[in-house]
Amino acid sequence: MPALATADECLAHTLQGFRDLVGARQCAAPAATTLWRSFMVHGKHADVSPDNREVAEVLGDGNTRKFVLRHTDGAKTESVLLPLVGKTGRLRTTLCVSSQVGCAMGCTFCATGTMGRIRNLTTAEILAQWHHAVHTLEARVTNIVFMGMGEPMDNFDAVLAALGVLTDGAGPAISARHIGISTVGHVDGIRALTLAMAKGGLRSLRLAVSINGPNDDVRGELMPITRRWGLDDVVDALDGWIDAGGRPVLLEWVLIPGVTDDPTYATELAARFGHLPCRVNVIPYNPIEGRDWPVPDEVTIDRFMRAVRDTGLRVHRRATLGRHDAAACGQLVTASRSSSTR
Repeated sequence: MPALATADECLAHTLQGFRDLVGARQCAAPAATTLWRSFMVHGKHADVSPDNREVAEVLGDGNTRKFVLRHTDGAKTESVLLPLVGKTGRLRTTLCVSSQVGCAMGCTFCATGTMGRIRNLTTAEILAQWHHAVHTLEARVTNIVFMGMGEPMDNFDAVLAALGVLTDGAGPAISARHIGISTVGHVDGIRALTLAMAKGGLRSLRLAVSINGPNDDVRGELMPITRRWGLDDVVDALDGWIDAGGRPVLLEWVLIPGVTDDPTYATELAARFGHLPCRVNVIPYNPIEGRDWPVPDEVTIDRFMRAVRDTGLRVHRRATLGRHDAAACGQLVTASRSSSTR
């Protein structure tokens, strides 16, 4: 007897969406609910065809784990499990998910950008990373960040649909408060996400924006997207986010010795963003192939953070996890464009 549904049909839909889908196949709502919940919460159901993706590789130091997920067309994505003890002493595990195979943004400090954009992930492929993390690797995922491979706003529809599934209380049940979207400053995407957030259900979603330069000249050397949307455009979009009821913004700053570590940059940063409810997240640069930039030492990190703090901006340092397994920020890469499907 054929399965009533595929794994992808479960992964790509909220419970209500799945009910609507299989209702046309004469599957009653109670049976559809049991099927979808069993697959999402318990990992399987006899009437759901298996997920043919596989975890191809797992690297880790016993805590941080990076896993490679091979999709049905042979394309691979990397995702990272990051365990952290919060201020309350409670352990939380954050899953860093990818939204694309590769990335078109070309940020010079990011290994994923060397791949180019090979293709977008589907909603099911995004959710499959969560499903395998929970049911294959047996991780207790409490938080999700879209900070893996790809620019989430460049695959907006699939990411927005994934948010709907992840926050479905009958399935993954991850509060929007525990989900973050990181963007290079894709202004159209920020505005579209603002509209979605303001409609309800995602009001507590966290937004992070990669800044990395105090002005368009410095930033443009690192982030080609600056040629399309300058920092004034980014500020305008973030004003809209806050005005619509969005949470305070996280301003991400990759600290690269000799490039972005000038303490005077903090004053320019504050002049541009100081009116916003925000926090600066300093990310010590993680080495990637093809770049000879060094890792910043503690003196450099402390000096820059102190300069930011002196402007009145809130600042904290992102913990460096997974660097030795190429699992840290900016290090995710699975293939070059030419060899992506081999």
